[in-house]
Amino acid sequence: MESVEIKMDANVPSDGRPRGLLELPIRNAIAIASGKGGVGKSTVAVNVAVVLAKSGANVGLLDADIYGPNVPTMMGVNRLPAAQEGKLVPAEAYGVKLMSIGFLVKPDQPLIWRGPMLHSAIRQFLTDVIWGELDYLVIDLPPGTGDAALSLTQSLPLSGGVIVTLPQLVSLEDARRSVEMFRQLDVPVFGVVENMSYLELPDGTRMDVFGSGGGQRLASESGVPFIGAIPLDPSVRQGGDAGKPITVAQPESAVAQALNQIAQDVAAKVSVAAYQQANIIPINLVG
Repeated sequence: MESVEIKMDANVPSDGRPRGLLELPIRNAIAIASGKGGVGKSTVAVNVAVVLAKSGANVGLLDADIYGPNVPTMMGVNRLPAAQEGKLVPAEAYGVKLMSIGFLVKPDQPLIWRGPMLHSAIRQFLTDVIWGELDYLVIDLPPGTGDAALSLTQSLPLSGGVIVTLPQLVSLEDARRSVEMFRQLDVPVFGVVENMSYLELPDGTRMDVFGSGGGQRLASESGVPFIGAIPLDPSVRQGGDAGKPITVAQPESAVAQALNQIAQDVAAKVSVAAYQQANIIPINLVG
């Protein structure tokens, strides 16, 4: 019996946005944001990065949530490799290159930083890290509309942003501010993701723990795409705590399938945006 080895590869276009000032060989930069904490933004960022890497793309994941870095725990990595030539070398897990302030401070150390220090840290994570050539840099923003998003867009032109929300009204109000933040910063909004959308019960019925339809309503009212609803599943929390993302731990689960679809949708929108940039043809990303 002959064996067959399959190697996944990807040909990812650049969004065409100049990043020469920082000399970064990054084709596309995607920010994952939320209006408030606790909605699963980091879970979405981690799994989107993993799915893109599994497709054969070169992917980096920047944990820009300086005050609450969760990416190292969720990816099962607790230290960086040795520095090279005075620059940091990103950690790597599941084919994704990782950088986070969590690698550089004690787990219980609070970071009480003003805006300029935050800006300096984010810029250093871009310029003083040996990322190599990346098809995608996925950026896990801190919740809210504070200094981090502004610092990031001043340092690195973003291909687009994804808003993560829960179905409930309070979460939607905060998420709407994130949509407007991206618009004011001239960052395209790729769409809205509704996390913890429903709980599937053993008898097959669904329970709307946090309400229903909120993410789709926000997308419709804001004029941006709705790109996926992720069900509520305890396995997501378990995988995050254990350092094994759900798309790796249980790739056939409903949550993993939803996250796969979201990652593919984002990748498609990145390609459309790159085509639009190259051809200067207005293309509607809604739909």
